[in-house]
Amino acid sequence: MRETKIYGHRGSMGAYPENTLISFQKAIEQGVDGIELDVHMTKDGEIVVIHDEQLDRTTDGNGFIKDLTLPEIKEYSAGAKFQHFESYDYETWGEERVPTLQEVLELLHDFPKVELNIELKTYIFPYFGIEEKVLSLVEQYGNNRKVVYSSFHLPSLLRIKNMDPTAKIAWLLMQGISHPVDYMETFAMESLHISKDMVLENVYDYKNLLQNLRVWTANSTDEIKQLLDLQVQAIITDYPEKALFFRNERKMFV
Repeated sequence: MRETKIYGHRGSMGAYPENTLISFQKAIEQGVDGIELDVHMTKDGEIVVIHDEQLDRTTDGNGFIKDLTLPEIKEYSAGAKFQHFESYDYETWGEERVPTLQEVLELLHDFPKVELNIELKTYIFPYFGIEEKVLSLVEQYGNNRKVVYSSFHLPSLLRIKNMDPTAKIAWLLMQGISHPVDYMETFAMESLHISKDMVLENVYDYKNLLQNLRVWTANSTDEIKQLLDLQVQAIITDYPEKALFFRNERKMFV
């Protein structure tokens, strides 16, 4: 029986500030198989880990990542807006900042078995040269771990593959495509990363692809259990501790 892997979405973002070092650290401590994160490029060409194109939602700063330098971005707290999380001790971790990809890779260094899904957020701003910079950082600091590059923007993935034919790429989808296997074979994709609703509402359409699907973002008990039953390749969730509990619960009865 194939075991579904559990990936922490932006770390453990249901309980800790998303895409921060503390969120990634806690997901690792919970026992995740992988971490999912998002990257953008700053005005001075640094690769930072944050979901949005702007600072506004997740930090106490504002402005577009592309218009700010790394030192400017580092001035702002990435934890201040998450003080309501019960598990997050803001008095201890209040100075959490937007991390660079290098900082995250250095955090992961001692956990080589933890897989990493790097989502390139290139479908709004193209960030010229971001693919090469991301590949270079992974080569320098990745510690030979399994890394999967994903994006909604297919050209970014094809550039990654052109630069490194051994790279594992996965197309992010939130709506159906015709003949998904043809896409995977034609573009040498390792997997597809598709929304939970696409899978759970159209299980028959994906019955021959389940082992190639990482499914996002499954958070409810019912969603997680259904996807575990389907034995998809991986579940990407805001609550990795919950998903790991239900996966481990199944082992007890096998």
